[in-house]
Amino acid sequence: MTSTEQTLSARQAPGGRRRWFALAIVMAAAFMDLVDVTIVNIAIPSIERTAHASVSQIQWITAGYALAFAAGLITGGRLGDIHGRKRLFLIGIGGFTLASALCGFAAGPEMLVASRVLQGGMAAMMVPQVLSIVHATFPAHERGKVFGLFGAIVGLGAVSGPLLGALLTEWNLFGLEWRPIFLINLPVGVLAWLLGRRFITESKAPKALKLDLVGVALVSLGLLMLLYPLTRGRELGWPLWGHLCMAGALVVFAALVSYEKRKAAKDGSPLVELSLFRVKSFAAGIAVQTVFGVALGIFFLVWTLYMQIGLGWSPLRAGLTGVPFSLAVSTAAGMSVQKLVPRFGRKVLQAGALVMAVGVLLYLWEAHRYGLGIASWQMALPLVVMGAGMGLIVAPLTDVVLSEVPREHAGSASGLINTVQQMGNALGLGLVSVVFFGEIGDRLALAQVGPAFVHAFQHALWWVAGIMAAIFLLMSALPKRPAQHVEGAGAQAPAREPELVH
Repeated sequence: MTSTEQTLSARQAPGGRRRWFALAIVMAAAFMDLVDVTIVNIAIPSIERTAHASVSQIQWITAGYALAFAAGLITGGRLGDIHGRKRLFLIGIGGFTLASALCGFAAGPEMLVASRVLQGGMAAMMVPQVLSIVHATFPAHERGKVFGLFGAIVGLGAVSGPLLGALLTEWNLFGLEWRPIFLINLPVGVLAWLLGRRFITESKAPKALKLDLVGVALVSLGLLMLLYPLTRGRELGWPLWGHLCMAGALVVFAALVSYEKRKAAKDGSPLVELSLFRVKSFAAGIAVQTVFGVALGIFFLVWTLYMQIGLGWSPLRAGLTGVPFSLAVSTAAGMSVQKLVPRFGRKVLQAGALVMAVGVLLYLWEAHRYGLGIASWQMALPLVVMGAGMGLIVAPLTDVVLSEVPREHAGSASGLINTVQQMGNALGLGLVSVVFFGEIGDRLALAQVGPAFVHAFQHALWWVAGIMAAIFLLMSALPKRPAQHVEGAGAQAPAREPELVH
C-alpha cells in the first residue's frame, strides 16, 4: 500500500463507512445521467405533440445534450484535476439539477433545447469526476469490486430509463405530460449535492494538465457547423449556405489538428493527444466508437418515433417493448467481459457487430411483413438478437481500445473515447433528418402517417445495418488479444493516484 493510500485509509473512519456513502452519492449521480439520456427518447412524441416542437427541435433536444456533453467531457475532467474533483462534482450536479428544472418548466421548445444543452454541459462537469473520486476514495485492491458495482448501475440505468420515462409520461402527473421526466431529477440532485458536501473527500491530481479552451471551441464549432445544416437542411430545402457550412467544418477540424500539434509542443497539454493516433489499435477503436455512436443515435430516436407515432402505441407499451433489448444487452455484456473476450479476444466484438446486424435485418423483415399490424411480441426476437450483439460490443470495447495505449496517456485516451462516442451519437441524431424524415412527406393525411413512418423506419434500418457492417471491418484493426483494462490494472494505480487535499 502506498503512503497516499495509508493516509486515505486513516481518514475513512469509522469502519470505512464514509467512503461507501461517497460511492453511493457518485453512483446516484452517474445513474441520474444514464437514465436522463434514455428517459428522454421515450417522451419525444409527447414533447412534439404538446410543446409543438419541429422536426429539427426534436433532434436538438437529444443531439444538443450529446454535443454539449461531448465537447465538455475532457475539459470537465481536467477542471476536476486542477480545482478538485469534489468541487467540480458539486458544481456539475448542482448545475445539472438546475438545468433539469429549466427543462421541466420550459415555456417552449426553444427553451427546452437551450436547457438540454446546459444540462449536457453540466453533465460534462459531473460525470468525469465519478471514477476519479472512486480512485481517490478506494485503495487499488478494492476498485475491482467497485467497478463491478458501477457496471451493474450502468445496466440498471439502461433497463430502467425507458420504463421510467414511459411510466412518467403515461401517468401524466398533475397534467404535466412529459415534464416529470426532468423534474424527477430535482430531489435526487439536491440530496446528492447535500450529502456530497459532507461525505466526499476532496482530491486533485499531483500534476494536472492545463486547460485547452481553444481546442474545446474548435471542436464545438466544427460539430455545430456539421450538425446544424444536417438537422435544418431538409426543412429549408438544402440551401447553399448549408453545404458551405458542412464543408467549412472540415476546415475547422483541420485547424484543430494544426493547433493541437502546436499546443502539445508548447506545454504538453492539448485537448486531443494526437500521438495516440499512431497506435493502430487506438485509431481503429476511435473510429469504431464514433461510427457505433452514429448507429445508436439513429436507431433509438427513429425506433421511438416509429412505435409511438407510426404504430400509434402508448409510451408505456413502447417502453415495455424495449425491455427484452435492455435485458439482452446487460446479459451479453456480462458474459462478454467475464468469459468470452478473455478466451476469444477480438472475435467476440466482431461477432457482436454481425449479430447486431442480423438483428437489424430481422427487425427490418418483420416490420415489412407485418406493417402496421406488428405486435410487441413479434419484435422481441429481433430486439433480443440486437441487444445481444450490442452487449458483446459495448462492455469490452473500451478495454480493447486502451490495451496498447502507453500508460502515461491512459487518462487522455479514456476521455477521448467517451468524447468521440458522444460526438458520434450527436452526428447520428443529426442524420435522422436525412435517413428518416427525408423519407416522410411534408403534408401527410392522417391515414398516411402510419405507412409513411413504417417505410421510413425500414429505410433507417438499412442504414444501421450498413453501419454495423462497416464497424465489423474496422474491428479487424483492433488487437487480437487485448490486455486487461488500463484503469483497473493494479500496477498502474500508484502512478495515477490523486493527491488528497486537506
